[in-house]
Amino acid sequence: MSDTEASSLTKLIVITGGPGAGKTAVLEMVKKLLDQNAIILPEAASIIFGGGFWRLPSISAKAAAQRAIFHVQTEMENLVCDEKKWTMGLCDRGTLDGLAYWPNGDKSFWEISNTTMEKELSKYYAVIHLRSPSDLFGYNHINPLRIESAAQSLMIDEKIAKIWKNHPRYVEVASNESFLTKAQSAIDIISKYYKECSNC
Repeated sequence: MSDTEASSLTKLIVITGGPGAGKTAVLEMVKKLLDQNAIILPEAASIIFGGGFWRLPSISAKAAAQRAIFHVQTEMENLVCDEKKWTMGLCDRGTLDGLAYWPNGDKSFWEISNTTMEKELSKYYAVIHLRSPSDLFGYNHINPLRIESAAQSLMIDEKIAKIWKNHPRYVEVASNESFLTKAQSAIDIISKYYKECSNC
């Protein structure tokens, strides 16, 4: 089955944002509210790095990690669509997030990934961007896989916004002093899209 055929059955929605934005926490909260017609795809980077993939500072190592993440993300999406069991797949990041971490320039990213911006954007029904918090709004290093400072996180977050903003259903959820307020805003948006997906 082609990507286009798959996407007409299962709508993929990206939950994105810089490090510490609360993506995984929001998805854990949403998990309790969704029924069997929705599935959550785990973050590919956590699978890669949590599984022991070397995280070295060199450019070649960063590129290797992003290639691995891209392929794991793509295959998880293909799996969910090909199973034809769910109307909505919530993705903890999307394939284009890798562009914000790619060390060798945009052109080489497209060449290595054998894809285009247009193709990747078209895979997703919607993109929900949780903006990263500053130190003021509680950025932390609780996640042991998080190595970025608050300033670095905000820089990555801006790159992510630039990458995804051209999606027709791109929605931002601003950082808030109360994470629960931010999370509820995201959950409301997810619920709205879930109803739309269920009626497609």
